[in-house]
Order: sequence, then structure tokens, then C-alpha cells
Amino acid sequence: MELIPLDEERLIRRSALWLTEKRNRQWLDFGDGARDMSPGTLKAMARDEAHIIRAFTADDTDEPIGLVALSSVNTDFRSAVLWALLGDQRYGAKGYVYRATAAMLTLGFTEHGLECVNAWAVECNHASLRILRKLNFTAIGRQRNCHDIDGQRFDRLLFELQATDHSNRSDAGKPRSRA
Repeated sequence: MELIPLDEERLIRRSALWLTEKRNRQWLDFGDGARDMSPGTLKAMARDEAHIIRAFTADDTDEPIGLVALSSVNTDFRSAVLWALLGDQRYGAKGYVYRATAAMLTLGFTEHGLECVNAWAVECNHASLRILRKLNFTAIGRQRNCHDIDGQRFDRLLFELQATDHSNRSDAGKPRSRA
């Protein structure tokens, strides 16, 4: 698995397409309830220091299969918000999202000096909840009835991970990145 910066138009277009697919966007919120992401907006985000966005590959290909990001990066507070998605469903249930998020956390904590990363997951998104717990995130709260999926309201469960909690894990992962 490799983390790839979003610096090619083809990769940005493919990633933006993943973000528009209902199976992915239903779990996301890019602020003010926005769930759609145009290639232009994603390109701007990828160039903005407030976001560290990478595509990730499978072990058997150089083609990207998903996205992982640290958004709302605050260098003063040394914090960010983690999010990820699997774009190519053929690689589902094989641990790639877990490995990509672990690698992104290592990148954030070691290369970008972060001390705390926050994340949230919709209460019925069991796959995301399993990944956050496996990554050693600590539950810190709940936002009630704040997430809409097809007209049904759900809670968001809030989590945080301190740098020391991540670095103490032997399986935290070290990212391979393209320059």
C-alpha cells in the first residue's frame, strides 16, 4: 500500500467521482452539510495547507483504490480531523482503509507535528467505528440527530487520538509515499 499526493488531474477527477457516489458521500460532511465535491474543489483542498489528502493503493497495483485525509489542519493547535473512504469496492474488507488511516496518522504525527487528531463516524457506520477503535481512538462524545441519510436522522460519535496513543501501537503503520 502506498499513499499518493493528489497532484495529477486524472487522480483528482477519479477521487472526486468517488466522493459523489452515494455509498461514500452519505457518510461525509465537508462543512455546512455539504457532501458533494467537484474536481475543482478537491484540487483546491489538496493544495491548501489546511488539508493533507492522499489516495492510497492496494498492495498489488499502483492504481489508487481510496482516499484518506487530515482536514482542518491547525498548526497552532497541532490538530486535524481524519476522514477516509474506499473508492474501489473490489478491495473492501481487506484492511486497506485501516492501513491507509494508520499510515496517514503516522504522517500527520511525525511529519506534520500534530498532537491530536479528531474523527467522527455516523452511529450506524459499523465499519468506520471498528477502524477507529482498532486505531486506538478514544470516544469523547456524541452529536445527537445531526446526520441525515435518506431522510433518517442519526447521531455522530466523536473520537480523538493523541500522538502518544498512536506511537505506542506496534501496528500503527509507516507510510510509503511518492515524492
